[in-house]
Amino acid sequence: MVTLRQLEYLVTIVDEGSFTRAAELLHVTQPALSHQVRALERAVGGPLLERLPRAVRLTSMGRAMVPYARATLADADRAVTAARQVSGLASGEIRLATLYSVTLGVLPPALRTWRRSHGGVEIRLFEHRHADELRAAMTAGQADLAVGPPPADWYGTVRSLGREEFVVVLAADDSLAGRTDVDLRSLADRAWVHYAPGNGLADILDQTCAEAGFQPRAAVRTEQTAAAPMLAAAGLGPTLVPANVIPPRFAGRVLRPDPPVRRELAAYTRAEPDPLTAAFIETLVARARVHPRHLPRAETGDS
Repeated sequence: MVTLRQLEYLVTIVDEGSFTRAAELLHVTQPALSHQVRALERAVGGPLLERLPRAVRLTSMGRAMVPYARATLADADRAVTAARQVSGLASGEIRLATLYSVTLGVLPPALRTWRRSHGGVEIRLFEHRHADELRAAMTAGQADLAVGPPPADWYGTVRSLGREEFVVVLAADDSLAGRTDVDLRSLADRAWVHYAPGNGLADILDQTCAEAGFQPRAAVRTEQTAAAPMLAAAGLGPTLVPANVIPPRFAGRVLRPDPPVRRELAAYTRAEPDPLTAAFIETLVARARVHPRHLPRAETGDS
């Protein structure tokens, strides 16, 4: 019979890339660790790890099993958290997977509100560059819930947080700076502040410009969402960012693209959330800053 301890040993070996480091981290002897892995391999009917001279490598069976092992361990943690919550303990941990841009713009007010009333509950963040990476991590059991674009055909619980609006950022002295909105076609000949390949915002910028009939040239590419509006404000070129990442008293000029660019955001879980996670989701619904108060909304009638 497969045990949670065996799954924990397997995942730790994979994460550490070494039996020796995994044994140290788990506070067990290396022979004991190897014994449990062999027992797991006997239980599943084949090798899960290939022992190399200086590393370990997953076999095809191992690659198939590890995502489910991670999900099983995460669900076990959720079960413990739920039991503690029902018993009245005001402590525990919520594992939250999200996107870098969402951490920067959407989550801070909700996290601040949560900490005021649940100071004993730790929030552990796992941040990702792309919505596809976020979905894969959530499927593999990395977190209790995810906050990001709702995946198509998701099998678990999904709770909408609203639609975030994207804005164009220009330097304050740009020739278009006196406007409140902008047709992206008027920026087709510009070099843009773009995002590094693999960043989900790079896909959104490329797709938005493609719908306007052009492919954006990159003046500079950045990994950091927060850097993009600053570089645009410095005059390196226009950029497209979620409105919620623009700070108050921002030095650049913020324009709404016409037509508007929006993205749905949601909190989603693999199964019905436990009481602690459910309470956190309610805080997200009430306090997440999908649209900043210091910037006007596009007048389209959307809520």
